[in-house]
Amino acid sequence: MAIPIDVTIDCREPERLARFWRQLLGYVDRPVPAGYPSWEDYDRAAGVPESELDAGSAAIDPAGRGPRLFFQRVPEPKQAKNRVHLDVHVSDGHADPAAVRAKVQAEAARAEGLGATVIRTNTDEEDYFVVMVDPEGNEFCLT
Repeated sequence: MAIPIDVTIDCREPERLARFWRQLLGYVDRPVPAGYPSWEDYDRAAGVPESELDAGSAAIDPAGRGPRLFFQRVPEPKQAKNRVHLDVHVSDGHADPAAVRAKVQAEAARAEGLGATVIRTNTDEEDYFVVMVDPEGNEFCLT
């Protein structure tokens, strides 16, 4: 039996970072509970203080296969390398190194357009990948 998991990421701007990851992964926002036009309305009805209305945001896999990503606001900035990072598999399991390289490079360019930054590229023909950071400096790899 698969155990569903969340990956929680501390950040300064939860909605901005959730939007980046939703666009990168093809994820969507959590559905708003029935009877509420927005999460803000739901949170207000639940008694969440105004200062906490934007304290978290999520990104979910619409197919229900991948983990939910939850972004929570914290006061301190990121200060060191991640101890855990996400590997985003974009090469569709191609065995052809040229096809892998082309898919990863195209996705890296798209990620840059969304606000990511390339840190380095591993050019090994057998293990081509690009190390990037999201808009708040969290490392991830495109493989």
